[in-house]
Amino acid sequence: MDAKKSIARAIAAIAGLDCAELEGFIEIPKDSSLGDYAFPCFKLARSMKKPPAAIAQELNQKLADIEGVSRREVAGGYLNFFADRADLAERTIRRVLKEGDRYGGGSVGSGKTVCVEFSSINIAKPFHIGHLPSTAIGNSLNRIYDFLGYKTVAINHLGDWGTQFGRMIVAYKKWGEGRPIEEFTVRDMVKLYIRFHEEIDENDKNDPLVEEARAWFRRIEQGDEEAVALWQKMKNQTLEEDGRVYDMMDVHFDSFAGESFYEDKMQPIIDELAEKGLLKDDAGAKIVDLSEYDMPACIIVKSDGATLYATRDLAAARYRKATYDFSKSIYVVAYQQNLHFKQFFKVLELMGDEWVKDCQHVNFGMVSMEEGTLSTRHGTVVYLEDVLNAAVEKTLEIMKEKSPDLEDKEGVARAVGVGAVIWGMLYNSRIKDITFSWSKALNFDGETGPYAQYTHARCCSVLRKAGGFEPEAVDYSKLNDQASAALIKAIASLPDTVAQAAERNEPYLIARLAIVICSEFNRFYYENRIMDGDPAVRNARLALTEAARQSIKNALYLVGLRAPERM
Repeated sequence: MDAKKSIARAIAAIAGLDCAELEGFIEIPKDSSLGDYAFPCFKLARSMKKPPAAIAQELNQKLADIEGVSRREVAGGYLNFFADRADLAERTIRRVLKEGDRYGGGSVGSGKTVCVEFSSINIAKPFHIGHLPSTAIGNSLNRIYDFLGYKTVAINHLGDWGTQFGRMIVAYKKWGEGRPIEEFTVRDMVKLYIRFHEEIDENDKNDPLVEEARAWFRRIEQGDEEAVALWQKMKNQTLEEDGRVYDMMDVHFDSFAGESFYEDKMQPIIDELAEKGLLKDDAGAKIVDLSEYDMPACIIVKSDGATLYATRDLAAARYRKATYDFSKSIYVVAYQQNLHFKQFFKVLELMGDEWVKDCQHVNFGMVSMEEGTLSTRHGTVVYLEDVLNAAVEKTLEIMKEKSPDLEDKEGVARAVGVGAVIWGMLYNSRIKDITFSWSKALNFDGETGPYAQYTHARCCSVLRKAGGFEPEAVDYSKLNDQASAALIKAIASLPDTVAQAAERNEPYLIARLAIVICSEFNRFYYENRIMDGDPAVRNARLALTEAARQSIKNALYLVGLRAPERM
């Protein structure tokens, strides 16, 4: 969007204001007949001490020709600018063809590291639909930051520590029927976990089974050979099974360091809090008093000596800073944990860690079921693997009916079906709560991932039939119709949109733009004969088709979807 920058520079020279600030004021009218860019002059009313309409007239008279702008018009308090279509087409398409799979990215993150903690599944518990938002959002953000030149560290902070493992071992010992633990799937373990909670009285702290579970977890903490072996086998089995889901979603991690990894790193944190006078006794527990900051106390050690999430998160933050020296560390965790992150960040600040300003909680809405809430203890969960497989199966049925001769139907169905589920999680702002519905998840109509993937495949089909084009011989003046101009403007928006998505940690901005590009391409496709008899027109339209294809592919990649070439 170089014309936008040129407009801002030109106005800044006259108004004597910051160019970057003015660029932020420039709008893109929904009705393109009003211009490609609009500057709201009321933004200058205070500094120039004139009515907006008068400012618009004055700017219009004083501005010289602007690179990339063919003409401008005053409309009340707005000064509207019309892009030089041939110039915008040439700059945009040349850039897409040159940058290819990196179009939309940049080097703003060069030399900087971003840690992205996401998914964070629990060992021996189901990888269910409630884990989808963190997994999809985190994976997308990891790709976006990488696309902008950052070195990214994808972290799966496993829930692999706590008394629940003592409960699992008790359940296995009592109701496992003597089978080797290696034979138990995660679903088998969940059944045992449910059985345990059916057998106990949660309100009775002295329940024999509960006490037995505490004893088994103490044995894990003390390094008892049998207890540790059982815990490790449960962990290995979970990672192996959940690895299938990550493979389906094309999600990869650089670190699986979970809660257990920080068990020996917490005491130095506790000691430092005590040395700095931040630790207080409260009925046997050790806390950091945060009442001065309008927050409840942050509990560091419970009265029974057990540590909590906050203690491990403090140790993890210190470890990540020392290991990766991040410039930003983000935690993709549901908004239910808003208070936890405010407390733990404040404790880091009180400890003197100035880099805590670079830590950010990227929250999101909760996922619930149409039938009620999700609960492992009560068995009311929907496994994510089941959802993904169902989406793939439905897609395959559709393809067998509509594209019986399609090669590799299974591979395409996998890309489209899984993509449909991920897209449903990323098409809206992350903070919205989502009620999971089978019918909605498997609905491929409307502004969906499958629609975007199909449009990409349509671009590929056009280019295959054409047998290629001559990128160095494009006459960009041939792309002067309204449909071509709208498509070019949408494609040109991708770099700015990717930057905004990173700034706001909002992948949906890219998903929404992908739909705009697809819609504009389909309009361009129906309103123009791409395989025109005039060689110059044909070559220009094929170049634009390639730019659209590449932009859709890149946008799909950034939100975690594959881009099939045939559908």
